[in-house]
Amino acid sequence: MNTARRPSRWAVPLVLVLVWLALGGVFGSYAGKLGEVATNDQAAFLPQSAESTRVIDAQQDFDQSETLPAIVVWTRDDDGRFTATQQAAATRALQDLAKAEGVTERPSPALVSEDRRALEGIVQLRPDLGDRLSGVLQDVTKTAEQVGGTKVQVAGPAASRTDLSDAFAGIDGILLGVALAAVLVILLLVYRSVLLPLVIIVSAVFALGVACAVVYVLADHDVVRVDGQVQGILSILVIGAATDYALLLTARFREELARRGNRFTAARAAVVRSAAAIGASAATVALGLLALLLSDLTNNRALGPVGAIGIVCAVLSALTFLPAVLALLGRAALWPAKPHAEGTAGHGLWQRVATWVDTRPRRLWITTCAVLAAAAAFFPALDSRGVPMEDLFINDAPSVGAQRTLSAHFPGGSGQPVVVIAAADRRDQVVKAAAATPGVDGARAVGASGRPGGAPLVVDGRVRIDATLADTPDSDAAKRTVSALRDRLHTVDPGSLVGGYTAQQYDTQRTAEEDRTLIIPVVLAVILAILVFLLRSLLLPLLLVATVGLNYLATLGISGLVFEHVFGFSGTDASVPLYGFVFLVALGVDYNIFLMSRVREETLLHGTRQGMLRGLVSTGGVITSAGVVLAATFAALVVIPLAFLAQIAFIVAFGVLLDTVVVRSLLVPALVRDIGPAVWWPGRLRHDAPADATR
Repeated sequence: MNTARRPSRWAVPLVLVLVWLALGGVFGSYAGKLGEVATNDQAAFLPQSAESTRVIDAQQDFDQSETLPAIVVWTRDDDGRFTATQQAAATRALQDLAKAEGVTERPSPALVSEDRRALEGIVQLRPDLGDRLSGVLQDVTKTAEQVGGTKVQVAGPAASRTDLSDAFAGIDGILLGVALAAVLVILLLVYRSVLLPLVIIVSAVFALGVACAVVYVLADHDVVRVDGQVQGILSILVIGAATDYALLLTARFREELARRGNRFTAARAAVVRSAAAIGASAATVALGLLALLLSDLTNNRALGPVGAIGIVCAVLSALTFLPAVLALLGRAALWPAKPHAEGTAGHGLWQRVATWVDTRPRRLWITTCAVLAAAAAFFPALDSRGVPMEDLFINDAPSVGAQRTLSAHFPGGSGQPVVVIAAADRRDQVVKAAAATPGVDGARAVGASGRPGGAPLVVDGRVRIDATLADTPDSDAAKRTVSALRDRLHTVDPGSLVGGYTAQQYDTQRTAEEDRTLIIPVVLAVILAILVFLLRSLLLPLLLVATVGLNYLATLGISGLVFEHVFGFSGTDASVPLYGFVFLVALGVDYNIFLMSRVREETLLHGTRQGMLRGLVSTGGVITSAGVVLAATFAALVVIPLAFLAQIAFIVAFGVLLDTVVVRSLLVPALVRDIGPAVWWPGRLRHDAPADATR
């Protein structure tokens, strides 16, 4: 009978492995193709209902076509003053670009700054140039360099978009290579095995390939939007999550193989015993990400389903491909290490930690709470009012240097005006009110030529007015001016709209703040519901959510200090706290799920006290390894030279390590040990008896 069953034992794992090999072969290349359907046009990710977004729609009625401004800035090599002859030469150079590739209309004449030490000209480009934009800007620069004895720089949205594209260039290969290399090194140190780390890496890569293929199709059909940031986070999230789930499953496989001896039975038991914890963990992350669909920011809504797709693929790979390979390889997967049964796996470190928790739980949880609360007190130090353009990139991007030069010689908002759409019969009042607003350098109606001045262009009873700000377009002062301008103009013309680059930044910041107040409670409610269902308790889930919330605040407190005093960041993007919350809270609950699901299992056999201690010893090594892996994968985001991703990388990496080392290892076990069987309230696990509550 056993002989008859033996072929069927091989059949299922073989079929699963072959299916995943086929999926990997067909979809593996999509991990490198996602950039083909990604867009780095930030206008595509503005709040849908914001006033600045409605201005973009209204502008189409005034322009023949949408344009992407490139602002050419000249300074003299000797830092001297420009002559009228040089200004005329710069104007001729600009006019030579009128018929160049990608130029939509006749460029502006060259304007001289008040100190006559800089010239400025605006070239309007087509926004759909894609990969050709970089080459077009090079042609613009080359033509502008015809003015001898000058240094030419290009600022404005066109230059910023090019620098963003350059920052994400090669993201597929570089980011994936760095993340996988970090994971491989950690796995080799953890397992001291030759094959197992490679099997786990292949499992994660297969999951990423399938996830990217699904996202590619959805993005290609305009179901979701993907930019470089979402693309990078997807790669990191799938690799990190798939490896975490693999660590939990392989730890169970090693135990079951040592206990049962049969590879197929051990693989099946490992899946059965870890599926609930892995599934619940994946659900917390996936549903937490899907809560981003409530955001009014398009890039937040894009990350939600894209990230959830990645998590689902990671779970499928961890629960099908990985156990199938382990069943086929058996002990060979662990070579030269040997499988160990429960009890023998308890390293001396975790035995000592468990003893510490057992002997002085109350002192331990009070101390750790106090330390975390002290760190959380610095939470206000994290400035999330937005990142100035000069701090957008980690390195000194060309567009940033150009904007710095432009701001030094011209009004801060030069070349990126505030765009006002107003009723034509109130044009003069609106222009006067705008010009009189503190922080506005000047305001003029746009004529039929598309430039300020001349006979105003009237479309459907409305006119467009451009207002130049005195401050740099992305500064806090400029944003305050936009707010004041809206208040004043809405009084003069209730139907007026105020938009443009600065208004877009202001609306994005306000929307991100509103998103936090809406999405954070939803994520907490979802996570709490999953924990209640998994642990059959109410008190314990509340405690777990509170601990990860405290960990989140402590992480942001430390991050605020580090960003300002160590890395020199002047602030963070408005979405950073929300992204940090979704990843840290959902992933932090992951590790508590891994721990407490095992504790519940042990409690059914040994009672709460021994269940907590046994669960801590059994899972201590694997959960810590999982935390280190996830921290390392998110840290790989620093290879992309953007402040936003560097900040996310630090927050998640530091927060995950703080969670695994302090919260999951000390705070939660000490709380459970101190509270005793009552932690399972309103239920009571059947093995618990009054004697077990002795502390």
